[in-house]
Amino acid sequence: CFSSGDFQCHTLIFRLWDTFTPKMEISKDWSDHALWWEQKQQWLLKPAWTLDKCGIHADARLCLTPQHKPLQLIMPNGVTLRLRACFSSPVFRTVMGICKLLNMRHPEELSLLRPAEEKKKKKQKDEEEVFDITSAPLPTGSIVKLANGMPAFFTESPQMENVYKMLSVSQPALPPETIAKMYRPTSKVDKAQVNSRWLDSSRSLLQQGLKENDKLFLRFKYYSFHDLTPQFDAVRLTQLYEQAKWAILLEEIECTEEEMMLFAALQVNTVLCKRPAKELKLFIWTETMTAPELHDYLKIFRPKKQTLKKYKQFWFTFKDTSISYYKSKEESCKEPIQQMNLKGCEVAPDVSVAGQKFCIRLLIPEPEGMNEVYLRCDNEQQYSKWMAACRLASKGKTLADASFSSEVQSIQSFLAMQRTTPGSKAVQSDDSINTHSLVSPRYQKKYKPKQLTPRILEAYQNVAQLSLTDALLKFLQIWQALPDFGISYFVVSRFKGCRKDEVMGIANNRLIRIDMNVEEVVKTWRYNTMRQWNVNWDIKQVAIEFNGNVNIAFSCVTADCKIVHEYIGGYIFMSTRNREQNDTLNEELFHKLTGGHDAI
Repeated sequence: CFSSGDFQCHTLIFRLWDTFTPKMEISKDWSDHALWWEQKQQWLLKPAWTLDKCGIHADARLCLTPQHKPLQLIMPNGVTLRLRACFSSPVFRTVMGICKLLNMRHPEELSLLRPAEEKKKKKQKDEEEVFDITSAPLPTGSIVKLANGMPAFFTESPQMENVYKMLSVSQPALPPETIAKMYRPTSKVDKAQVNSRWLDSSRSLLQQGLKENDKLFLRFKYYSFHDLTPQFDAVRLTQLYEQAKWAILLEEIECTEEEMMLFAALQVNTVLCKRPAKELKLFIWTETMTAPELHDYLKIFRPKKQTLKKYKQFWFTFKDTSISYYKSKEESCKEPIQQMNLKGCEVAPDVSVAGQKFCIRLLIPEPEGMNEVYLRCDNEQQYSKWMAACRLASKGKTLADASFSSEVQSIQSFLAMQRTTPGSKAVQSDDSINTHSLVSPRYQKKYKPKQLTPRILEAYQNVAQLSLTDALLKFLQIWQALPDFGISYFVVSRFKGCRKDEVMGIANNRLIRIDMNVEEVVKTWRYNTMRQWNVNWDIKQVAIEFNGNVNIAFSCVTADCKIVHEYIGGYIFMSTRNREQNDTLNEELFHKLTGGHDAI
């Protein structure tokens, strides 16, 4: 019937089913079924529309199929779940449903990733275990009914309860031989290939070729984590920790040897600590410090292409949110050589405690891009104060702010954690922990177990007192402080004035243009200087306009430009979140910023 709404068409089909199967006494629930138009690859989800209004002709092939189908979902900690996911809604809403089922807040930070295409191999004897939770009721409403701190469904049987515990507790380390065989990107171009596999958030699973029981990865896509509260985020915190851990172990992000030993020590803590992660213990700083002004001799370096690092010493003063420097202390009463306002700048550590290297990397916004500056301090105490001042200034806060004291001590605590203590008693090595499983293959090759274990256990002395929750949070804090944290890479072409391909890095607050051959930063632009961006869908080109009449345009090589567009719009959407609207997700705004010509 082309004149009736498709809801009435459903009713006709259901009556036909009942007519042909009266004696079989089959009870069939059709409430989740809908029509799928194969030729147009679209769902018919508007019951008030007639088939004629939908543009359907007599030769159209329509399929009545369930909207929710089984899907194999690989979590960041490696656990594979078989659950029912919505194949008719946009992926953004499908992820919301999955996260509601698993009691993970802020689903907007996650998305679905296709697995890499694997070469045909011989059948493996040991297949991975899949935990079936397809019997879970489909989430309804905005509030998840909890029992014993977990969704009520998971308390119905010991098996289901065990599945939830596997999601909310860090999993045992894999053997080092297994880690060594896993794929590790060796360049930014390799890392760019991963980002080509993200699903389109504005289209459904079925529209993107997914079938029943296909495998997908659930991953944190946007590195902007809002309101992370261990009391309410047991699964979210654990899965985020696992994603960060594997990024370190598979060398997806660079870190120093000292940082690797610290990451390993925190992993030891999560294995040995038996206390449940019930609540967050906050550090309370009792010492009060006021520093309306800082002044001291520091060294400064401005990177230039094909030049060696050469620091020059000047007399520096820090007042309000600005740094000024002079030739000497005696000339500080005159005009400074330069004054730099750090409000809105990017601050990153460049530290090696063992090498007595205490540097501060500043990316200061300017009309033509970002001005990169390095400051070098003489010792930990000097570094802690100046680093704290820079961090506060970047947020528009002065040295008189009440948080200055806690910021200084937080930095000193971080430095103390990196400083090993050979004189302290070594912790008894747990035979169940293979220390080679706690570091990346690079250090597995560099050190024998007898050499590696003492180094990790010495670093463990500084984190042994942390609870399980605090250890996870500390791991994430150090991960987020790494220079390359949160950058997603794409190979792009046709930059103005450049014929060769380059790499574009997208972070939560900036875009980074990188030379592909030497992997050095060419230019950086911050979102807060962006006036507008748009996509020419015909030629697949992204164009962006910044303040100061700065315009850039590029085409995507390793991924569809929709993915790049979605990243930029997604990060701008993340910046609109606030605590007052903590439980409300503006799905319409997300699709306006990320949907492009397919926006719903």
